[in-house]
This record gives sequence, structure tokens and C-alpha cells, in this order.
Amino acid sequence: MNRRIRYKSHSAIQALVLCIWMCLALISIPGMASAHAELERSEPEANVKYEQSPKSVELRFNESIEAKVGAIEVLDSKSRPVTSETAQASKDHQSLILPLPSLGEGVYTVSYSVISEDGHPVSGSYVFIVGNPQEGVDAATFDPHKELGHEGHSAATQLTTGQFIIYAARIVYYGSLLWAAGLMLWPLLTRGRGKLLPDLQRKWEQIALRTLLVGTLVYIFVHAREILTGYPRDEYSKLFLQTNIGREWIALLVLVLLGFIIVRFPAILKTIWALLILALESWSGHAAVFAPKTASVMFDFVHLAAAAIWIGGLILLGLLWQADRKEAGRFAVLFSRAALLSLALLILSGIGMTLLFLPSLNYLFYTAWGTILLVKTGLVLLVLVVGGILHLRVRRGNLPTTVLLRIDAALMALIIVSAALFTYISPLPANEPVVYHKMGDTMHLSLRVTPNKPGDNQFIVKVWLPDAAGAPKSVTMRLFALDQKELGPIQVPIKLFEDTEITTFDGYVKAAYKAEGPFVPFAGRWQAEIRVLDKDDNEQVQKVKFRNY
Repeated sequence: MNRRIRYKSHSAIQALVLCIWMCLALISIPGMASAHAELERSEPEANVKYEQSPKSVELRFNESIEAKVGAIEVLDSKSRPVTSETAQASKDHQSLILPLPSLGEGVYTVSYSVISEDGHPVSGSYVFIVGNPQEGVDAATFDPHKELGHEGHSAATQLTTGQFIIYAARIVYYGSLLWAAGLMLWPLLTRGRGKLLPDLQRKWEQIALRTLLVGTLVYIFVHAREILTGYPRDEYSKLFLQTNIGREWIALLVLVLLGFIIVRFPAILKTIWALLILALESWSGHAAVFAPKTASVMFDFVHLAAAAIWIGGLILLGLLWQADRKEAGRFAVLFSRAALLSLALLILSGIGMTLLFLPSLNYLFYTAWGTILLVKTGLVLLVLVVGGILHLRVRRGNLPTTVLLRIDAALMALIIVSAALFTYISPLPANEPVVYHKMGDTMHLSLRVTPNKPGDNQFIVKVWLPDAAGAPKSVTMRLFALDQKELGPIQVPIKLFEDTEITTFDGYVKAAYKAEGPFVPFAGRWQAEIRVLDKDDNEQVQKVKFRNY
């Protein structure tokens, strides 16, 4: 019995040894080790410029892939998918094909994620170009105020005296502009509504125009002085006669002065004057710099006109409240309707401008411009709540309350202040080149990305290895989009170049690599992964995070 047990144990051990030997033999046979799927060919090709839009994206792999799991996504320069179509596999299951709509000029990113039939995930990304796209807006060089004649405006942590004067001048100007334009718009809306209201309108239109004239003169003087600081006085004539902003200031003054004549004419001419002066302000603000210009300016114009109607109507309601409560109650019926419509237009046009100005809503949290805009949005929502309560009271036949009117007036003042501030600050943060350097016992490494913007950039990688290790056997670089982690890495084809900069370290051998191209296809947070392989196949990996706007 014991002999049988020993025999069975001995047989089991022999069988186990035989299985292990057969597995080792199979592994050692050349060609038997299965490689993972790799991208073999792509159409459109990586880093290639095409005159016309490709009809589809086709990715060919060196072995079969899971047909129902593979996916391709094509993103535009704002990281938005260009199609909602689903990629289809070829008959041999080695290709994925994604039909494309007609693509406009721009830089596009192809991102793929597939699973090979042996169950291994394969992913990656690359870029291609269609046509001759315009340079993307680079926040490092873009300054709408420079384009309009008044540059260098960004939020500072400390408010200087000069900045306080500029902000105060803009608050007075914007407040008086919306007040005057609003009062000149309301006569057309209130024709035939009692005798007290027309008298108040005529009286306060003159006061509003005088305030606007003073506010405009102060506004122009302060900004002209800011622009020409350090320049000789004879440059003022060039500023006003040979620049767009100077000519727009002259047109603004002419319109303001013309208002003192128009105020004596019928309501329709007053309305035309108000619309013209608001259109001029739209044409000379942030909106005039962004594309598409027509849509941007139109959104801004609607925004200003809606604000003017609300502000002008609220001021008239307050004046009537002081003069005659019953007359104020009758006017409140009309004002509550117009105010709610104006606020709706304010919100919609504000959303439209924000989407045009900013590549992503995340930018609202990156700058003072976004912070002020969020504050202003919150104030407008509060006004909407107050306006809704006021509208319900009026519909029930009740008069507005003094508290509601005071809250509305206070919110109006805060909105004017916030509008004056954020129209002076650039919407986009400034990009800065990536300059990274790290010292180490086994490697020094530096990375530069200039100018660090969406689109074309220059990438320079420098590696210093100890003399004993010698020059690197290979250096590779990949970029990962941290905001869209489902995207595969983008390979940056860095190549050796002769570096003339004096950046040597005793006991180390330097190698410099460079690449240029649109390998940062859209704005966001990125991570550069640099892999350095020495002659003994020892690999060191360095990861560098950066962002652009």
C-alpha cells in the first residue's frame, strides 16, 4: 500500500516536471512569442498637412483586434469631437475605419483605443493638419487692449493708484453710458402713458447726457494718458487721428454731443441715437477682437442694449416712486415685463460671448476675468429673482416695495462696477514657455516648450549622462492630455541636433534633441513623458506637467 502511494507521488512529480519542460520548450521556440497589436499604418498620416479634408480615418494594425471594442475619436483644436459616427472594423479585423464630415482648416487629433485579440489594450494619439489654419489665439501674445490701443491690462494682486483711477473712470463711463442710452430708449416704449413720465424723462435725459459727456471726457483722458505714458506730447495727434481707438473716441464724443440735439426730437430718433452709441461701444470692446467678429459684436450689442433697457427702466421706476406711487405702479407693469425680457437677453448673450471668448468654460476659474464674470452672473441671477418677485406683485395689483427697489438698485450698481472691471481685463490667461531642469546623480535633464500654446511649438530636450554611461542610446518623448485621460499619448518625434548653448557639466556627456510641430493640438493640462535609455539598456523616465490656454 505504501509502495503504491510512493509510486503515484513519483509519477505526479514526473508529470509536473514534463509539463514545465514542455512549456519552456514552447517559449524558447523562435516565433512562438506573440507580440501585442501595434499601429502599422494610418490614413491620414501622423504630422502630415493635407490640402483637403480626408474622407475618413483608417488605422491598420499588425494583427487582429476586437471589432466591437475598438474606438477612434477625432478632435478639433478645441478638443471637441468632429463626428458622432462609430468606427467600423474591416473584414479581416485588422483595420478600423471612421467616416469623417468635411473638415475645415485646422489642427486635428486622432485618438484610438483598441484591444487586440489576445486581450491587450493598445492606445495612442497623433495629429494632422487640414489646409492653412490661422495661428491659434496665444494668450502669451494676445491682448485685446493692445489691439484696440490700450494694452497691458491684467488683474494685479495689489491695486495701484493709477489702476484705481482707470477703474473708477471706466465705472463712471459705463454707468453713464447705460443710463443715458436706457433713458433714450424708453420714450419709444412709454408713448402715451400719462403726463408725469414724459416730463421726468425730458428732465433726466439732459442730466444723463451731461453725466455721459463728463464721464466720456474723463474716460478718454485717463486712457489716452495711460497709453502715451513716456511718449512726447505730439504723439497725441497720432493717437487720435491715426489709430482705430483714437478715431472711435472721436466718434464717441461726436455722438455724445449729438445727443444734446437729438433729445429734442421724437422718440424714434432718440432710440436710433441710443442704438448707435451702444453699437459703437460694442465695436470697440473685447468683442471686436474675437472671431467670428460678426457674432461676437452682435452678442455684445444685444448685451449692452438689454442692460440699458433694464437700467434705464429701473431708474425711471425709482424716480416715479418718489414722485407718484400710483404712476409708479402703472409703470411697474410695463417695466417688470421689459426687465424680465432684458435679463433673459443678458443671460443668453452673456453665455454666447463667454463661449466665443473662452476655449473652455474651465477658463472661468483660471483668471480674474472669469472670477468677475462669475460674480456678475450671480448678481444677474439675484436680479432675476428680485425681478420675478416684483413681476408677481405687479400682476396681483400690488405696488412695488421700497425694499425691492433698493435691492434692485444696489444690484444694478454692483453689476455696472463688475462690467466696467471685467471689460478692462483680458479674458485669456497669459501662456508662458515651459522651462524645466532637474539635476540628479544618474542624469540631468531639461525641457523647453516654446511658446507653449495650442498649435505649433518647439520642443527641446537636453540630457546629461555620466561619462561612464556615455551618450544616451535613445531618448523618446510623449505627451499626455491630463484633462482627457481617455486619449492616448501623442508621440513627439524629437531628433538629435547640434546644441550651441554652453550648458556643460563636468563629468557628464550632453545630448540635445529637438522637434517642431503642432503636437499640442488643444489647450489644457499636459504631461511630457521623457524616456532615456543608456547604452546598457537602463531606462530612466522623467515626467513634466505643464499647461497652456
